[in-house]
Amino acid sequence: MSAKITFSEPADISDLKSFLERAKRLDDGGVVKFKATGDVLAVYVAPIFSGSLLGGGTTILGLRTMRLRGDVQVDANFEISAILDRLAKPTVFMTAALELPPASVKVAWAGITPPRDGWVKAAGIAQPELSEVAKAGIAEVAGLLPTSIGASIAGKVRQDVWGRLIAGDMTYPAGAAFAMSGLGFLTPDEVVDVFQAPGWLRFSSQNGHVLCRFQSAS
Repeated sequence: MSAKITFSEPADISDLKSFLERAKRLDDGGVVKFKATGDVLAVYVAPIFSGSLLGGGTTILGLRTMRLRGDVQVDANFEISAILDRLAKPTVFMTAALELPPASVKVAWAGITPPRDGWVKAAGIAQPELSEVAKAGIAEVAGLLPTSIGASIAGKVRQDVWGRLIAGDMTYPAGAAFAMSGLGFLTPDEVVDVFQAPGWLRFSSQNGHVLCRFQSAS
C-alpha cells in the first residue's frame, strides 16, 4: 500500500508520537487504525477489547484527530511499533510527512465503527474522579495477576476489572477512566464531557476522546 500522509502542523507529529507511545504502554502489541476522508485524520487505538465483535464484553477505543494537508483517503491498520519506528526518523519532523507501512494488518476491533451522529450530552465527570477510578483499577489488576499467567486468563481479569460499571450521575465502565488516564487525555481539574449514542458512550476532553461500547450503554 505504501503511501505518505503530510500533517498540516509539524507539532501534530510530536502529538501523534506521544499518543502512540502511551497506547503501546497500555497494549505492547497494539494496533493503530488510521482513517481519513478529506483533510482530517482519525487515529484510533484499542486499550481494551473484548476479543469478540458479537459476544459480550467491553471495548474501549481511544481517538485523536489531526489535520492533514490536502484531501487524503486512508483506511488502514498498522502495528503501533511500526509507526513509532517511522516516527523516530528525523526527516519525519523536518517534512511533517509520515510514510505508512506497505501493508495493512487485520485486527478484529477495527471493524467496530462508532456512530458519527446522534450523540447527546449525558453528563460531566470531574478529572479527579476518573483518575481515582483508574488508579484503583490498576492496583486491582496488579494484585490479581501473578508474574506468570496465561494470556487468556490475564485478558479475562482485565475485562472483569475494566468492564465493571461505576455508578453515579452517569454509569460507565471503569475502563473508560483507565483509557482517559493512560492515553494522557486528562487535564487537572477539567470536567470531561460524556456523550451518549445507542450502544455507546464518548468521553471528550480537550486532549482526545474515549469511546466505549458495552452492554449497558443503551
